[in-house]
Amino acid sequence: MSRLRNVGLFVALSALWGFSFPAISAGLESIPPLLFAAFRFSIGGAILLAYLVASGVEWRPRTRVDLLSIAVSGGLLIAGGSLLFVGQRTVPSGIASILYGLVPILTTGFAALFLPGESITPRRLLGVGTGLVGVGVIARPDPSNLLAAELVGIGFVLLAAMSVALGSVLLRRRSPTLGIGAMTAWAMLAGSGLLYVGSRLTGERLADVTPTLVGAVSVVYLAVFASAIAYGIYFSLLEEFGPLETNLVSYAVPVFATVGGIALLGEELSVGMIAGFALIAGGFVLLKSGVIAAELGYRP
Repeated sequence: MSRLRNVGLFVALSALWGFSFPAISAGLESIPPLLFAAFRFSIGGAILLAYLVASGVEWRPRTRVDLLSIAVSGGLLIAGGSLLFVGQRTVPSGIASILYGLVPILTTGFAALFLPGESITPRRLLGVGTGLVGVGVIARPDPSNLLAAELVGIGFVLLAAMSVALGSVLLRRRSPTLGIGAMTAWAMLAGSGLLYVGSRLTGERLADVTPTLVGAVSVVYLAVFASAIAYGIYFSLLEEFGPLETNLVSYAVPVFATVGGIALLGEELSVGMIAGFALIAGGFVLLKSGVIAAELGYRP
């Protein structure tokens, strides 16, 4: 029963995060992107923090390292990662989810640059290169029109993935006393504060929000289901299986995102999307082949 439960949680997490991509696309029809992201994370962070307080879990940051880790998480993982919302104004949800799957590959690249003992090897270069070729297959840039709306949107999605990957690596260099759940809640709240400021500075206004049922449902889904509930599931799986197996969810998410985009938004599945996804997933396998073999019990 425990095995069946864990499989169910894995599928649930993939679906919750996968359907967040079409939810973002749908909500952007009536809510400016940075303000939309700020709504998501301020509500989601408040719900998660309230749950931790009610559960009696230690939730107060107590050290300078805790505060610094919250700043890094809020700035790079939450606020920086929310450039995804800007990108999805012109990029279909299925393509955005596949491109966002670069996060594990980019994380390995940044780790080689910033972490001691994480050297750059030919296999790692090949893995990163394969993933980037996958991006090229999806983007298909036209040198004569590099400022096309969809290509600029792809750039924002890639910047979001880079920000999340860099933030993940920088966090490894610190040892906060705060638990993962509390860290995530505070990061959401800190990041949403930055997003509200960014929204204001870029000219977004509350008056720009068009009240619609679709917009309201999108905010509720992203804040409650794709943030508070999904991260609770993620922490449970992380404790049970560790980061390698849990983060494989990144390669199940695009399946749900693409299906959701087709069913709910009328998006299309292309051969380029399938080929790009295969290349990005292949790049990850190249990067982590040794670890994957060890996890599967293979010993040369």
